[in-house]
Amino acid sequence: MQDIFERARKIHTVIFDVDGVLTDGSLYLTDGGEEIKAFNSHDGHGLKMLKACGVKVALITGRQSRCVDLKAKDWGVATVYQGAKSKLPAFEALLKELEIEASACAYMGDDLIDLPVMLRCGLAITVPAAPALVKKHAHYVTRLEGGRGAVREVCEMIMHAQDTLDMHLETYLK
Repeated sequence: MQDIFERARKIHTVIFDVDGVLTDGSLYLTDGGEEIKAFNSHDGHGLKMLKACGVKVALITGRQSRCVDLKAKDWGVATVYQGAKSKLPAFEALLKELEIEASACAYMGDDLIDLPVMLRCGLAITVPAAPALVKKHAHYVTRLEGGRGAVREVCEMIMHAQDTLDMHLETYLK
């Protein structure tokens, strides 16, 4: 865990996949063909906490969905790449846009499509339901599942490593 904390201390931006990370990976379709996703409110608040402590948050997802744009706006996440069938070009564009190094980024993904980014970032994170190859290349596998608090776990872990968690939690006790 010490190595993970060392990596987490250096993180300026955390990039999250959506399906399987911010959701449980289930995709619901209405009879009209509209896609519906369920997001965990604890995860969303974790994103807001992390941002309040000065860490940038971004999303890269292989799918295109209006509900992702709506949730990103609700969370205050301005950097969103949707429809990224290959996530590495989106990651490289994000690095250029934000003018940061890959080593200053954490990336949380859950499937094989996420591996190219996970192999290049400073802190690679996945969830327990990820395929074995993804878990093998992750620096950290969350205790909680995607869409069930895994993102909040990561946000708090990074805040703890950067000594901002306790200070932020104090604001709720006033």
